[in-house]
Amino acid sequence: MQAPEVQFAPLLADWLDAVLQVEQRAYDHPWNRTNFMDALHSGYQAQVLVADSHLLGYFVAMKGVDEVHLLNITVAPEFQGQGWARIMLDALTLWARGQNAQWLWLEVRVSNTRAMQVYESHGYRRVGQRKQYYPAANGQREDAVVMSLRLL
Repeated sequence: MQAPEVQFAPLLADWLDAVLQVEQRAYDHPWNRTNFMDALHSGYQAQVLVADSHLLGYFVAMKGVDEVHLLNITVAPEFQGQGWARIMLDALTLWARGQNAQWLWLEVRVSNTRAMQVYESHGYRRVGQRKQYYPAANGQREDAVVMSLRLL
């Protein structure tokens, strides 16, 4: 049996229904259609990772003057633990370097230790914390760990 072809493609509006389905399965507080549409209309770097017709994951990143801010990176729950996040982080890093960015930045929930381990294994370092950054259960808020990767 031949392995499926895996490739990146721009996250365009025709991918939004599939992306939203993954987003809702992956998170308790998912991005909504408006969040994604705003990112696309703003010209943010938005890519899907697909194998045949299966959506493996996606990321959305915003370019600044000399930095790139990762806003959302998600692997579909059924494909987690297979290395796809690392592949997307590699693609993001290559794109950011091509944009002459010196830094990559992101926030991650303090409770998301698995994601922090992936980021740290990719070279990201914890540099701060944002208090009550994310919505949480029962109207509460959760802190975010700020992480960065120096690209030079």
